[in-house]
Amino acid sequence: MPLARITLQDFRNHAHSELVETAHFNLLVGANGAGKTNVLEAISLLAPGRGLRRAQLTELARRERPDEPPSPFAIGASLVEQGQVSARLGTYTRPEQPGRRLVRINGAEASAAALSEWHAVSWLTPAMDGLFTDSAGARRRFVDRMALAIEPAHARAVSQLEGALRERNRLLEDNREPRWLDAIEAQLAEAGARVAETRALLVKLLGEELSALPPEPFARPILTYCAGGPTGPEELAATLARERARDRAAGRALTGPHRDELEVVMMRPDGSPGQLAAACSTGEQKAMLIAITLAHGILAASGRPSVLLLDEVAAHLDPVRRAELFRRLAAGRAQVWMTGTELAPFSEIASEAAVWRVANGALEPL
Repeated sequence: MPLARITLQDFRNHAHSELVETAHFNLLVGANGAGKTNVLEAISLLAPGRGLRRAQLTELARRERPDEPPSPFAIGASLVEQGQVSARLGTYTRPEQPGRRLVRINGAEASAAALSEWHAVSWLTPAMDGLFTDSAGARRRFVDRMALAIEPAHARAVSQLEGALRERNRLLEDNREPRWLDAIEAQLAEAGARVAETRALLVKLLGEELSALPPEPFARPILTYCAGGPTGPEELAATLARERARDRAAGRALTGPHRDELEVVMMRPDGSPGQLAAACSTGEQKAMLIAITLAHGILAASGRPSVLLLDEVAAHLDPVRRAELFRRLAAGRAQVWMTGTELAPFSEIASEAAVWRVANGALEPL
């Protein structure tokens, strides 16, 4: 039971909501627009990044009226390990800085990246159904979020990589002396090599977990990490130095981990590679996403607390796939949060779940 006593203050349409007596399975039921996904989004912000909707902070704060300035919001939760509270995690904004997210761990100020050192949070939402036809950047963000489960420092490395890329672009535009570029490219290559190493390891470990899962009823994908350039720091630094003129003309670096890609193909019944995921049906794509999410859940729950957020998943599965999903989730160690408009799709697990009815941003335990 990784998270307990979760509180939301002035977040989205929740003026003040509290979830206590959580369980392995946690169900949020209610009409569309009631505030179910808002709870999942709040939990997702107890991890590095912008949460499951990637919203601006000013969009997250509750407003009494649309023309009012955003109120500061706060989200908190107790992290429970072996029946004891091991940490109190919180994230919030202040009135004077509504666009800056602050973090506290056990009452002390901390970075958002530090949250990943305490637990792993992953999610699957309807907005992710188009992941395989989306941009390569969307798939890189997907990989980077999952990578926190095996390397909590990955968020910091990605941030350093992105900062170094921006600085190099500025230096190229200003036509600065080579020694300035040498220094920033060394930093970029060091951070980039760490990012590439963790991404490659994650894809390898996911592939091993996927190969151990049964091929039915969820389609089994084959994952390949496609590097956007050299993955070693010396080789990457040398390539960046050699391509300065080309990158200056392009206005951006054309080689490096920021060009990485995740290739996904659907496995045939005989185990050989089949169609690219982007060319598969929407049902097959959804099944592959669920398979990846389940495999990642196994990785994430190895050695530390893990939370899995599933938004409107059960309602879109046939009875066979839904039963198998619940079976695999029950066998896993991750705490599971699911949403739905009614309780009926969850009848198989309702008796062992903590259930709340959500209406107009208010929660009622059932």
